[in-house]
Amino acid sequence: MENEQRSPGTSLVAEPLKRRSPVLRRVLIATVAAGAVVGGLLVLLPEEPRPAPPPAPGPKAQALTAVTAGVPAALPDLAALIGDREARVRVRPRDARSWAVLGVAYVEQGRRTGDTLYYPRAEEALRTSLKVRAKGNDASAVAMDGLAALANERRDFRTARSWGEAAVKLAPKRWTTYPLLIDAYTGLGDYKATKRTLDKLLELHSGPAVMARAAAVYRDRGWREDAAAQLADAATKATAPAEQAAWLQRAGELAWERGDREVALRHFEAAVRIDPDQREALAGEGRTLAAMGRTSEALNAYQVALAKQPTPQYALELGELYESLGLAQAARVQYDTLRALAAKDAAAGVDDELVLGVFEADHGDAQDAVRRLRAEWTRQPGIPVADALGWALHRAGQDEEALKFASVATDKVHGGGVRDALYAFHRGMIERELEKFASARRHLQEALQINPYFSPLRVPLAQAALAALGEPPEEGLPTDKEPQEKPS
Repeated sequence: MENEQRSPGTSLVAEPLKRRSPVLRRVLIATVAAGAVVGGLLVLLPEEPRPAPPPAPGPKAQALTAVTAGVPAALPDLAALIGDREARVRVRPRDARSWAVLGVAYVEQGRRTGDTLYYPRAEEALRTSLKVRAKGNDASAVAMDGLAALANERRDFRTARSWGEAAVKLAPKRWTTYPLLIDAYTGLGDYKATKRTLDKLLELHSGPAVMARAAAVYRDRGWREDAAAQLADAATKATAPAEQAAWLQRAGELAWERGDREVALRHFEAAVRIDPDQREALAGEGRTLAAMGRTSEALNAYQVALAKQPTPQYALELGELYESLGLAQAARVQYDTLRALAAKDAAAGVDDELVLGVFEADHGDAQDAVRRLRAEWTRQPGIPVADALGWALHRAGQDEEALKFASVATDKVHGGGVRDALYAFHRGMIERELEKFASARRHLQEALQINPYFSPLRVPLAQAALAALGEPPEEGLPTDKEPQEKPS
């Protein structure tokens, strides 16, 4: 039987084990068992192990990325970064980069909270960084950017320009300096330099922060559609919630300026939902809700914004809302708050002369407003200062000179080109006083076309002035010669 043939397909394993030696039988059993185990494991295990995802950056890392790129950072993240860098410089007092990052974080904390007492601390940290820096240390560029950002927040645009230009000279390809220079040039009314700097920024970098900065420049040129498109893209592409909320807030401001209340409110609400510390959006909600007649909600939004980010501008807007409602005492409380906040800001090196001049022109001493705003125009002759000074001169009875400044603020060629309802209203009212009735009618109509809700106090005045002017004469509109030269 040893030569017995197996039928085709019969496996050795299938042969009766009794025909094998005991040793061979044990080997075959072990082989079969091992094959079964391995086969089972192959079924259970994945074909290829997947690497674990990298851990998400912590609060300090997120804030560091934001502040060194010049974009908004979340307040809890900022607090973590500040605590970390304060601890570092205590241990390593000659760590120039830590001093620079700490200074930039202080600037952002002051801006986001409205607590300008962070600004002197920021300046001390940034100047310490420059003092202890080593050769070849990139901390110098970070510190110079920080000093430019600090000067912009203080409305000291000449100093911001100086630091920004020094930073560009040190590191011409460092893109984060160029947005700071754009702010400085805009504040100084140098629109050619603003355009040139934006062009350079667009060559060096792209992304949400650059889109948002381009949007601000386009808005100042009167290119609203382009600005809105840039902000929409910036908000979509932003990855950090605080940054996305900031660009949504700016989109809301743009919608508000063109009188689109519903769109503006949606943007503001989305910004607050994403970042509850977005107080600028809360103030925007107040502005928009008031225009919708939702007065209680508007007052609440303003009050929360002012409590969390106390700025003179919010106090002025809330005071004027109270005044429009006939609540004179509540308005006076806000105007007193404005003065107190401006005094606190001045102690921290912040220039609030523009908002103080605007306030005094409408609610206080017009001559004091003229004095303040003339000095401001000498320091930084931007478009908002031209408009405010023109209006203050009008309120002080100096309408011929007032029209020169109002023309700068609304001149598409020599000015920034921004379409602003308040600027058009001011010019129309000045022209009405000078009996330039055709131009007055045109600019008052323009103000209400740009934004029919631009101010709870001034919209009724514009409507009454237009009604008093009546319809233009049938024989045609007279041509008023409008001064175009820039005041000295």
